[in-house]
Amino acid sequence: MRKPNNYYDKIAHLYDQTRWLTESIAEEVTDFILELVNATPETSFLEPGVGTGLNVLPFVKRGHSVTGIDVSPEMLDQFKQKLDKIPPNLKLINADASQLPFSDQSFDVVLTVHMLHTISSQKMFVDEIIRVLKPQGFYLNAQWITPPARMEFERYFRDIATKYEVKEAPKKVKKVIEQINTEDYLLNKGYQSNYVIAKEWTVSNTVGELLGFLKSRAYGLCWLVSDEIFPHVMSEFEEFCIEHYGSLTTELSSQAKFEIWSYTAS
Repeated sequence: MRKPNNYYDKIAHLYDQTRWLTESIAEEVTDFILELVNATPETSFLEPGVGTGLNVLPFVKRGHSVTGIDVSPEMLDQFKQKLDKIPPNLKLINADASQLPFSDQSFDVVLTVHMLHTISSQKMFVDEIIRVLKPQGFYLNAQWITPPARMEFERYFRDIATKYEVKEAPKKVKKVIEQINTEDYLLNKGYQSNYVIAKEWTVSNTVGELLGFLKSRAYGLCWLVSDEIFPHVMSEFEEFCIEHYGSLTTELSSQAKFEIWSYTAS
């Protein structure tokens, strides 16, 4: 068995069930994106940081050419397990997603989903995206907005965790060589910008379910607490949840969004 090399390797096996983008929602987002980019059957897609394939699996199933690149082999394994076999229209590459090993003008659409913040040199990465895009291609910079009820729940956890010894964020994540305002940078490069919300939907979880997600250390915030201290933090947080929410069966519901900043060359 491979030893986990990074945070995403550690959480790959539970990534999908602890996030709020479901397969059915991903299908609806796919419908929206295909219309947004005026897709034809020949439209090709690249997702750096493809992970378990949540965002692009519907494109694969509909026959589009899809290339995914990710630094985590465990995340890519989860993607592969969703398919009986790797179809000819899907190419998966285990490599640093911030470096694009492709020739110029290779793709019609490049999609990044909540991953630019992980890139140390954002300017270099955006330049790479521009390089591999075909003329009149689309760069879609997207993110799933965390449902407010879950965001508040995690904030309570952070408040308790800060009372204990908390590790520094890994240096690889903290080190930013060149951070840019993506919108301004692309506008200055002659790109047109269009902000759209692809989908809004209601996410519901019981307090107990969300507590279980944290206990399984499904999120980066959990790994900032040492292995020795983590059980103590969770014990105190569970007591807080029972008191604050009244019961672990209390349901927390709020709206999630899939938002996209779409860029095309003028």
